[in-house]
Amino acid sequence: MKNASTRLVYDYWNKKRGDRLAPQRADINPTDIRHALSDTFMLASDFINQLRFRLAGTRVCALFGREIKGEAFAELWNDKSHKMIEKQITIVTNEATGLVAGVTAHTEDGLTADLELLLLPLAHIGHARTRALGVLAPLVPPYWLGTTPVANLDLGTLRHLGPDAEGQPAPRFISGLNGVRLKRGFVVYSGGRENPSGETPG
Repeated sequence: MKNASTRLVYDYWNKKRGDRLAPQRADINPTDIRHALSDTFMLASDFINQLRFRLAGTRVCALFGREIKGEAFAELWNDKSHKMIEKQITIVTNEATGLVAGVTAHTEDGLTADLELLLLPLAHIGHARTRALGVLAPLVPPYWLGTTPVANLDLGTLRHLGPDAEGQPAPRFISGLNGVRLKRGFVVYSGGRENPSGETPG
């Protein structure tokens, strides 16, 4: 994790979940992560089971040049990444598996910026709708932030954070693990862009 907001939110989420697969929405106090709030968002499912922004920080909205509350998360991605991000959303929400990923933001004018995405599951009981806590932050804030909106996002290499992840060659998708203690680890999982060198970004 390269961005300070990503590290702060992940450490906070990890502390709040303890031995559980994920903390509940009620466990998350925004004031505890106030230094990362501008880069933070929450996703909630609507009545057609699509994740939309329930909350979005000021810098997340500044990337797109508008208030994105209520917009579908998957619709921010380009055609190449759309199916992959929908698959990752399902993994995060159904398998209680987080992810951290490299993302490239594209503007209509051809400008780009490297972002880091963190997406973490939130446990839900009954009809609770909030499903995920996330961060979307530039590694280096682009000079055009707030003046030129991002048109779409491109998913790069990602790593899963989940049960028994450390040392595994691929993520293991497991459901029904309530009460199981988690090991902390990462798994490399290829996203929409391939790294020609075969190396995984640090």
